[in-house]
Amino acid sequence: MRVVREWSADVALAAEVTLVGLVGTAAADRWSGTALRPVDALGFGLVAAAGVSLVLRRRQPAVTAGAVAVFVAAYLLLGYTYGPVLLSLVVAVYSLARHRPLTTSVPVALGVLAVLLLHVVVPGSRLPDLLGVVPGSAWVVVPFAVGSVVRVQREAVARERAEQLRQRVDDERLRIAREVHDVVGHGLAAIKMQADVALHVLAKKPEQAQVALEAISRTSSEALEELRATLAVVRRSTEHEPGLARLDELLRRMREAGVTVELSTVGPERPLPAVVDLTCYRVLQESLTNVLRHSTDKRAEVTVEYAEDAVVLTVTNPLPGSPDGGGGLGLPGMRHRVESLGGEVTAGPTADRTFTVHARLPTGGNP
Repeated sequence: MRVVREWSADVALAAEVTLVGLVGTAAADRWSGTALRPVDALGFGLVAAAGVSLVLRRRQPAVTAGAVAVFVAAYLLLGYTYGPVLLSLVVAVYSLARHRPLTTSVPVALGVLAVLLLHVVVPGSRLPDLLGVVPGSAWVVVPFAVGSVVRVQREAVARERAEQLRQRVDDERLRIAREVHDVVGHGLAAIKMQADVALHVLAKKPEQAQVALEAISRTSSEALEELRATLAVVRRSTEHEPGLARLDELLRRMREAGVTVELSTVGPERPLPAVVDLTCYRVLQESLTNVLRHSTDKRAEVTVEYAEDAVVLTVTNPLPGSPDGGGGLGLPGMRHRVESLGGEVTAGPTADRTFTVHARLPTGGNP
C-alpha cells in the first residue's frame, strides 16, 4: 500500500539523516577549532533527536519543523560545533513548505527562523552582533523556497490531471448526446415515413396501412428501448450525481434489504473532485450490492479513510460466500472505474476468512 511505502521512506530518510548527523558531528568536532565546548552525550542526543523527528515530516510537517528547530537551536546555544545537525533542519523546513500551504507554512517558518537565530544574538555567541543573521537565515530561507516551488509545481500537475479527467468526462457526455441525437433522429424519420405511407393508402388499401402501422409500432418500440439505455447514462450529466454525501441513504437501503452495515470514517471529511466522489459511491454501492446478492452472512464493514492525497475505501464481509463469485461484471466494472482515475483496487478472500474490497482513489495531491 502507498501509505506503507511513504511511512517506510520517511523512516529510512530519518535513519539516514540521523546517521550522517552523528558521524558528521563527531568528525566536525574532531577537526573544528571554533567550538565553545566539545560534543558530549547531550550534543549527540540533540543531533539524534533532530534526525529521528523527521519520521513525521510528511504527516505532521509543522510539528516536525518546530521540534527540529528547538533541538538544533539548543545544540547551537550550548556552543557545540557547527555541522550536519543543520541537515535535519533543511529537510524539516523543506517538508513544511512542500506539504503545507503558505498560510500555514510561512508563520511556522518564521518561528523556526526566530528560534534558530537565538544563538547569534545571545551573549558569548561565536558570531557577535548580527553578523550571523544572514548565513543563519539561509538554512531556513533556501529549503523553504525550494519546497514551495516543488509544491506549486505538483499542484499545477494535479490541476492539469483534474482538468484532463474533466475533459474526458465532457467528451464522453458529448458522445452520448450525439448518440441520443442519432437514435431520436433515425427513429422519428422512420416513423414519419411509415405514417405518411399509412395515410396515403388508408382509404384505398387498408391492408397496406395496417402493415405500415405495425412497422411504426415496431420501430417506435426499438427506438424507445435504445433511447432509454442511452438516457440512463445521459441523466448523470444533468441530475445531481451521487457521492459520499449520500452514503447514509445507500446504507439505509442496504439495511432495509437485510444487510447489517457498520460504517467507520478515518480523517476529516472534505469535498472531493466530482468524478472521484461519484466513483467512490459506485464502488461502495457495487460492493454492498454484491454482499446482498452473494454473501450468505449478510454483514459488512465499511471504512472510508480521507488520506492526505487520496480517499481509501474498504468493504469486508465474512466468508463463506464471495461477492461476484459467479463471474459477473461488477468487480471488473469497479476496477475499470477506479483504474481510469489512476487508482488501485483489490478484491478477494483474506486470511481472516473475510472477503475484502480495497480501493484507493487519488484526489489530486502528491506527497
